[in-house]
Amino acid sequence: MAPSVRERILAAGLERFHALGYNGCGVQEISDTAGIPKGSFYNHFKSKEELAIAVLEQYAASFQREVLFDSNLAPIDRIRRHFEFCLARHQQAGFDRGCLIANLTAESSTTVPDLQAALRSDLDSWTKSLAAAVKAAQEIGQVRSDIEASELARFLVNSWEGCELRTKLSGDRGPLDDFFKMAFALLSNVGSHQL
Repeated sequence: MAPSVRERILAAGLERFHALGYNGCGVQEISDTAGIPKGSFYNHFKSKEELAIAVLEQYAASFQREVLFDSNLAPIDRIRRHFEFCLARHQQAGFDRGCLIANLTAESSTTVPDLQAALRSDLDSWTKSLAAAVKAAQEIGQVRSDIEASELARFLVNSWEGCELRTKLSGDRGPLDDFFKMAFALLSNVGSHQL
């Protein structure tokens, strides 16, 4: 079945926003990429900002955050598997594009308040999902318990997004490898920790 016009616009928006950034492309370019007249865009989205919010929702859903609640896996394995999946997705897309969430966050301003709110909501939701897995890992001694689960989760999300921005500069997985090394050492319940 051929994709609907809306699906074509979403796919074009994802590709263009990821390649050029929110400010780097307009409705005309997105419409051209989707192979539709510009007027057809407005039959499905009121604005570029509304499209960006829909693209963000679709993009975030594609990262299978539900693995963080998979009771068939040990909690620390849920966390590791989640970030391994994220790494694989970014490797497939090319590290020089970074993470769309980080890119949109870096570009967002008060001129796009609905997009800013959607980004905050998505990052909060992701952090809460990670915090639940961290808390479960703490309860069985897999993760240090001297730092609140929510604090550790915020650190993981913030660090991952920062490393994603660095991959845009390096064009390789080095910053994300650093994330895995440092983040899982921080989470470790082995030995004593000094803050």
